[in-house]
Amino acid sequence: MNEKVIEAVTALKHRVDYQPNIGIILGSGLGGLTDDIQKSVSLRYEDIPNFPISSVHGHRGEVICGYLDDVCLLALSGRVHYYEGYTMQQIVFPIQVMAEFGVKTAIITNSVGALNESFNAGDIVVISDHINLMGDNPLSGSGDIIDLTEAYSSELRYLTQEVATSLGITLRSGTYLACSGPSYETPAEIRAMRIMGADTVGMSTVPEVMMANRLGMKVLGLSMITNMAAGISATPLSHQEVIETSKNESQKFNTLVKAIIERLGR
Repeated sequence: MNEKVIEAVTALKHRVDYQPNIGIILGSGLGGLTDDIQKSVSLRYEDIPNFPISSVHGHRGEVICGYLDDVCLLALSGRVHYYEGYTMQQIVFPIQVMAEFGVKTAIITNSVGALNESFNAGDIVVISDHINLMGDNPLSGSGDIIDLTEAYSSELRYLTQEVATSLGITLRSGTYLACSGPSYETPAEIRAMRIMGADTVGMSTVPEVMMANRLGMKVLGLSMITNMAAGISATPLSHQEVIETSKNESQKFNTLVKAIIERLGR
């Protein structure tokens, strides 16, 4: 895998002269932030050796490197998921590429369903912790045992709250629960997850966070709530709803993320 990572990074560096310290993964419907990146160089995932290619609607499948508010960053517009048939090691390949490229701070975003009934569609949630119910771990077989007490950097969470307050944006905080997908959860499963202490649920992020921690990166996790979970919502769940809500609320999300990146670049 290290040889494959180096091959991908070498291909990127043939096109990109920048040295980003910040990386961001943009989840379903959240890729619009890349439109604001200046002096950008973009590559399709299929044009990068060994890079996994997303088949899910709402994921562009591009690496974009450039400047956002004079801060150099590497953005991944879209991700791959376990339910697409990829292995855990393939899912975290882009994080390994980020680390090899020199990224020290990862902002990992997603779109989620809310289990916490005080949350609403359109809310932004800072992930404080997670529960892994995906049934697998990207570090399996590596011999690595890592501490995830600080899986989501408390320093970055505090900074994010400061930024949100200055912008007048109400920010939620909670525990994210990851399932393998691709089916949405049943009402009974949602009731069990709420008992476990989860506030939101999704089908990604946790493998990337674990690998980022393994590679010494600081992680900020941000979720956009697109719907209430099964049994709480009165309407059937759909991926189209996820995409539409994310796009409708993306301006607030993008404003927050750009301000966070600006602060990190000082």
